[in-house]
Amino acid sequence: MLHTHLLYGCVIVGFFLATVFLLNVVGWLLMKDELMIDNDDDDDFFEEEYTEDETELYVGDGAGGGGISLAGTWWDKEALLLAEDVCQSFGGDLGIYAFKTLSNSSIQVRIERLTNKSGSPSMEDIEAFSVSYRAKLDEAELARSVAENITLEVSSPGVERVVRIPQDLDRFKDRSLYVKYVTEVADSGKLSEADGVFRLVSFDMETKCCIWGLADVRINREKAGKGRPLSKKQREWRLETSFDSLRLVRLYSAI
Repeated sequence: MLHTHLLYGCVIVGFFLATVFLLNVVGWLLMKDELMIDNDDDDDFFEEEYTEDETELYVGDGAGGGGISLAGTWWDKEALLLAEDVCQSFGGDLGIYAFKTLSNSSIQVRIERLTNKSGSPSMEDIEAFSVSYRAKLDEAELARSVAENITLEVSSPGVERVVRIPQDLDRFKDRSLYVKYVTEVADSGKLSEADGVFRLVSFDMETKCCIWGLADVRINREKAGKGRPLSKKQREWRLETSFDSLRLVRLYSAI
């Protein structure tokens, strides 16, 4: 009898331990699946981020580089005219910095405020433009002069907006600017690309040339030594470029 009770007790304990083991295994498998899902999401995120960083900014791309970029659809020119009409309705306060149409019936607009030096619109500006432009598009859709169900995205030019040459030079002459330019190599005569963070010293519309100095920003100061100001040599350094040699000029943000 005692032997039977002991055997029965061992069976119960064994069953209990087996149950605990199985629960732990199931829990581990579930946690592993969650980690795999999380890791997949992270890979997608970093891949998207990397892809976005790889997209080279250029003047006239209809996005960060400003300008107009049309997809060649039957309705995009009409959509652009409507956007320009909306800007005029704000009495010259707002302008189109960039306008882009996509073949999937999407419009991306970047507006700028023309009455302040930075050119950055407020959230109220963006909202007001969006509402007015959306109404125009809806009317045009009913008249069948634009495509149906157009997706609209309105934003600002961005912190590191492109500076258009020469029309924006005077406007942003007091800002630190990232400048990419080409220069001729003396020995070979070949063109070499260079860049730097500069300040605009002067520009001449007749000769179509700019004179640059080094901007007083950390990336330049560190070349003189960590924690030190610009050296005298750095402060006196000058670079002359023609308008045509400038490949890209944009506002510089140290953030």
